[in-house]
Amino acid sequence: MLTLSSSFKTLDSSDLGDNLLYYDYQIKHLLSLIEKGLTPEDEAYISSYRSFEGEVFENYAYEMLLRHIKEFPQIKKFIAKGPHKKRTKAQPNSLSVNWKGQIVYRIKRNEIGEFDALFFTDNELYFVEMTLVSSVSSLRKRMRKKYALLKTLFPKYEIKALLILNRGVVGLSALPAYCTAWVTDEYSAKDMFKKLIDKDYRRKKFRRIQSEQIVDTDSLDLETFRYYNTLGWILNKIRTGSGILNIEFLCSKTVQRYHDLFVKIYVGYMEPIEFSKLFSSISNENNSRVYVALEKDHNGGALTHFYLPHSRKNLEIITLKNGKLHSAKKDPYGVTVTEISYIKNVVKQRHSINFLEAKKVLEIAESIKL
Repeated sequence: MLTLSSSFKTLDSSDLGDNLLYYDYQIKHLLSLIEKGLTPEDEAYISSYRSFEGEVFENYAYEMLLRHIKEFPQIKKFIAKGPHKKRTKAQPNSLSVNWKGQIVYRIKRNEIGEFDALFFTDNELYFVEMTLVSSVSSLRKRMRKKYALLKTLFPKYEIKALLILNRGVVGLSALPAYCTAWVTDEYSAKDMFKKLIDKDYRRKKFRRIQSEQIVDTDSLDLETFRYYNTLGWILNKIRTGSGILNIEFLCSKTVQRYHDLFVKIYVGYMEPIEFSKLFSSISNENNSRVYVALEKDHNGGALTHFYLPHSRKNLEIITLKNGKLHSAKKDPYGVTVTEISYIKNVVKQRHSINFLEAKKVLEIAESIKL
């Protein structure tokens, strides 16, 4: 399969021209910091600039891959994105390229998966992560979810991952077997930033790569995936058996693949009076039902989450971790809000969890390995 070329490793950009300038970059915040007088030594500046540099590195790696694949005829399809594809809106319940030029899988209005690059052989599908992280440990949860999503959408393919990283990254020995890692020299986006903010700079003509290997997402044949229906199916099956949860079903290979994909699975709901017995300090002024879910953490353990809707868009997440109570607001436009809207309409009386049963769920989460 693909091997790291010397030009890629040393970050040679001589064949790219000004192609990187044709991608979109989120630099408004960085420019506002500069206007306020912040310097490259300020923490806020460093954080914002590092985010921008990560965007440039992703686009650099994508451009290099486009030029690399011609040497490997076993690659049958390489998905076009960014300026290599005409701008369109992301399609619901499909793998497509959104208006920003990113390869995404979208359910209704929520994007649940984003891929820096995708390419196919006859029987393998590679997803690519190009990032400037200092440790791969921060990628585990993200990669696990993407792997599970692609395995669901393309069950006939063997799913693999290619990580393109910078020198100095740690944790490579802990990568799963399906991962291959390339490590390049240290990347700098200083020249790119200078060109972007130079109003007098005129970018060179875009260099388009011509190859039958480069295709759009509409050429792909995906397996039908009903996101919300699958959440409901798991909810119903997990509440069968002699205990509060069907542990055998929860730990099954199929459910754990979905657990990787969803991150959390719902196991029932609590009436306000039962929830107040568990967390008397949490205000529930609207006497709302509270929805209970198990989240899979990056170490294969589980956390119990309690979702308290204060209104349709105001969702609070309550978690008991290491004996300490944590509470936070969820994104009003995030996928969790839409999941709760679905779950609250499908739960039945048999999905109810009382105070003692909730304590049992907490005990299971603390002891189980997923």
